Amino acid sequence: VEKIKPLSIGQVAPDFTSTTPEGEEVKLSDFRGQYVLLDFWAAWCAPCRDENPNIVAEYHAYKDKGFTVLGVSLDRDREAWLKAIEDDQLAWTQVSDLKMWQSDVAHQYNINAIPASFMLDPEGKIVGKNLRGPALGKFLEENL
Repeated sequence: VEKIKPLSIGQVAPDFTSTTPEGEEVKLSDFRGQYVLLDFWAAWCAPCRDENPNIVAEYHAYKDKGFTVLGVSLDRDREAWLKAIEDDQLAWTQVSDLKMWQSDVAHQYNINAIPASFMLDPEGKIVGKNLRGPALGKFLEENL
């Protein structure tokens, strides 16, 4: 219970800092003020890659209305990660410590399977989990 309570709907998402492909440090709290889909994925994860076109479509539909995505990759291979970002046209901020399942952020968010995601409101509160496919679009339509 102690492990999952901080990740429950209504809780403020635990803050973290991670690194972009360009080597910049990014904090989750930097994204306050907009809805954020915190998306855990990896280049090697077929279901993640299958969901990416949907996230790309929703991102472009709502990015000017207060929505963004923060991708947290559980990759180990930097080149595969960068190629997947390019191939799938992931235009939002991406971070990774390239530690796969040993990722600090994955441990902090109790991630043991991907894809996994958390929808955060502008105050950083968790308002949804694992919104995929039509559920993501429906949430954004109703809230933005």
